[in-house]
Amino acid sequence: MKKTPFHSQHAEAGAKFGPFAGYDMPLFYPLGIMKEHQHTREKAGLFDISHMVHVEVRGPQAAALVSRACPYEAAEQAPGTGKYTFMLNENAGIIDDLIVSRLAEDRFLIVANAACAEKDVAHIRNLASGFDVAVDIIPRAFLALQGPAAESVMQSAGLDVADMAFMTVAEPNSGWFVSRSGYTGEDGFEIGLPPGEGPDFAAKLLADGNVEWIGLGARDSLRLEAGLPLYGQDMDETVLPHEAGLIWAVPKSLRESGDYVGAEALSAALKGEKKRKRIGLKPKEKMPVRGGAKLTDGDGRQIGTITSGGFGPTLGGPMALGRIVTNADENKIFADVRGRGIAMEPAKLPFVPHRYKR
Repeated sequence: MKKTPFHSQHAEAGAKFGPFAGYDMPLFYPLGIMKEHQHTREKAGLFDISHMVHVEVRGPQAAALVSRACPYEAAEQAPGTGKYTFMLNENAGIIDDLIVSRLAEDRFLIVANAACAEKDVAHIRNLASGFDVAVDIIPRAFLALQGPAAESVMQSAGLDVADMAFMTVAEPNSGWFVSRSGYTGEDGFEIGLPPGEGPDFAAKLLADGNVEWIGLGARDSLRLEAGLPLYGQDMDETVLPHEAGLIWAVPKSLRESGDYVGAEALSAALKGEKKRKRIGLKPKEKMPVRGGAKLTDGDGRQIGTITSGGFGPTLGGPMALGRIVTNADENKIFADVRGRGIAMEPAKLPFVPHRYKR
């Protein structure tokens, strides 16, 4: 089991560990998932996300390679900005969802999900063989600081981020990378830095009374309240962007044609009948419904599946994301929980409003 640069700090903080994407990761701390969740909403939560992989694409044809791998015009992306996108296979299934940052005219940073990193890197390097580029993995410690106090904490730690807007990026020190983004719906930052410098910087952040370590348990309830899909649960290589509720990330000009991998299949799918869609749901009872639960109609026929589910501490009740057939009657949806049909009602996403700094 691999360990991040912050593993000993997690242990000293009393973390309960569990395996995640090949790493021994903190699930929660003595504060507990509920209080970690609320602390992030009220002050600032510090997340170890070092299991994610940073891939730098550099060279005269860097933008062309990114546009081949992802369905957007990377040449039009302004330096100093990040872009939510994904890589598609030839069938337009989602290989991974990503943030791609343009650091300079000829330099991009792709941050890959941990469980997908190996196949992502192989896919990018395979595509790169036809382009004048270099593709390198950048070893980094990686932290996310999320919550309304995040900006003031970063300023106190010596990083001038006050003028950064949502989805902008910067390189404040040699080997460092900072983005104003996050996975909780709160204002916040992601900070990549050389592994050897990570623990000291984390200690500096934690010295601020507004900051607490937050584990994977609260991370999941926060992102679910924010209505954000998670790769491996809410999407995979069998799910197309419009079925995952993510077609907004593909520019309209590239939905009918394009040179990116999967363009032909996506165009054909969009011209045909949409068969499945993502939906937000709330159980009509207090019982949380977990991912994997079957969704049925009033006659007991399966119409879909819960892809993510749990309890929202800020919402004050259970919530779920599901994928259902498009012709389903949304007024008659039931989740199968150990043989019992729990009535579900459609819910507008996000479950808790986003508070990004635009």
